[in-house]
Amino acid sequence: MLSMTDSLDRIKGQLTDTIPDELVHRLCHEVGHRWRQRDLDPIITTHLFLQQVLHGNLAVGELRRLTGQDFTDSAYCQARARLPRTLLDRLQRAVTGTLEATTPRELWHGHRVFLLDGSSFSMPDTPELQAHFGQPSGQAPGCGFPVAHLMTRFDAHTGYLLHTAALPLEGSDLSGVAALHADLCPGDVLVGDRAFGTYAHLALCRQRGLHGVFRAHQKQIIDFRPHRPHATSRSRQRGQKGLPSSRWLRRLGPRDQLVEYVKPKKRPAWMTEAQYAQLPETLVVRELRYTIQEPHRTRAVTLVTTRLDPEQYSAAALAKLYGLRWSVETNLKHLKQTLQMDILRCKTVEGVLKELTVFVLIYNLVRRVMCEAGQRQQVPPERISFIDAWRWLRHARPGEALPPLVVNPKRPGRVEPRVRKRRPKQFPVLKRPRAELRKVLLQKKVPA
Repeated sequence: MLSMTDSLDRIKGQLTDTIPDELVHRLCHEVGHRWRQRDLDPIITTHLFLQQVLHGNLAVGELRRLTGQDFTDSAYCQARARLPRTLLDRLQRAVTGTLEATTPRELWHGHRVFLLDGSSFSMPDTPELQAHFGQPSGQAPGCGFPVAHLMTRFDAHTGYLLHTAALPLEGSDLSGVAALHADLCPGDVLVGDRAFGTYAHLALCRQRGLHGVFRAHQKQIIDFRPHRPHATSRSRQRGQKGLPSSRWLRRLGPRDQLVEYVKPKKRPAWMTEAQYAQLPETLVVRELRYTIQEPHRTRAVTLVTTRLDPEQYSAAALAKLYGLRWSVETNLKHLKQTLQMDILRCKTVEGVLKELTVFVLIYNLVRRVMCEAGQRQQVPPERISFIDAWRWLRHARPGEALPPLVVNPKRPGRVEPRVRKRRPKQFPVLKRPRAELRKVLLQKKVPA
């Protein structure tokens, strides 16, 4: 039989130091949450929720055995539903803010750098989630699952996930970009893929004092010939096609130039009329192209950036900076596959957003372990094995010292085919609601 102290230690584990009871208690009072004394109070429920996600989003029965607690599935789900989402949001921001403040950060030419990217995650098929998030358009009604469009912003050096936005599936990566800009400071640099290299987003960054380094949008025609022509109303009347819409200004180097973008007449769907009207009519940006020498599925990359000075920000420095963007793919893989966030369990919108918040918190705690191990072992944080850091955080006792963790080797030029060796089970795809298919099976069993 576990003592009360041992039982609480099993619930809180190594998270006691970073998420003390006093912090949860104070935040409960700040958000106005009131509760009566019971076994699953807000503090115990919060730590159970954290342990559930930390161990791979366990089923409630497995969580009960892991922590040695005696509660029913229904009691735990009700206790978790009583936790205000604002409490978990504030807890996540408070803990992440402390981690940021206590983790050394490297700057790029004196600027903080953040990585933007979009992703998705699935959830149970309930009417509420279907109505809020929607499902892929290629799936018939009743044959798919709701999917959320996830927007993320990572710190380029520490890898902390600093902001997320869960949006309906039918929308672009820019639908939640305004929220990603919310707590940034003038001078911060954003790095992202093609989806962020539009005129509206570049102008929005400039308007807020931010700087962008994005891959040029696929619809943008780019020509590095000096004094080359550009599309005008007259050229369009003549039927001339294939001309860049930007006006050439100055050559900065080989495949490096300043151009002037013109504000498109059509407003993007993610901006309001008032927001779009505030954007300037023209915008001076820098376009540059470089070639990846190592084997890679992309050989030539064209960037568009608001960093215009070639002396202070060389083309090679910008190319190296954009190379950091690929780390987002690894970060999202660990978040969705290692931590099992690919499919959430809650059946309500409020519950799904709570789950997402706790996943962000746990992910950042694992990144904190990686940063601390990297500092002790004198390697960059991204070289520390995420899975090894996660394993230690799951099993370490309160106050246990951090041992040396696995350091991933450098593998420049590594090439792996994007194929699977293990064959999946050969089952047909669900194209009609399951209830209809059950009726068909039952009819076949009825004797003639």
